Amino acid sequence: MILVSGLSKRTTSEGLREAFSKFGEVVQARVVTDRVSGYSKGFGFVKYATLEDAAEGIKGMDGQFLDGWVIFAEYARPRQPPSEPQNNTGMGLWKQRY
Repeated sequence: MILVSGLSKRTTSEGLREAFSKFGEVVQARVVTDRVSGYSKGFGFVKYATLEDAAEGIKGMDGQFLDGWVIFAEYARPRQPPSEPQNNTGMGLWKQRY
């Protein structure tokens, strides 16, 4: 899976697919949008059928123009799990004392 950043607000999932399909078989292409407004958040993901195609896609598209904007393509990394929430209520100290 490739992370594509720097996307124009005009770039659609179909436009992303079209641009990256020049380098191999694209299985999925998605521009991430705001749930409320529906506008692009400026990044998206492209999934190729093979790792070789993904490598070619990154090589061919990283630093290129798409819809008038310079885009950046790199391998997507898994999200880090959220750290444990901090207890900011002060109750932890109170519970320890009593």
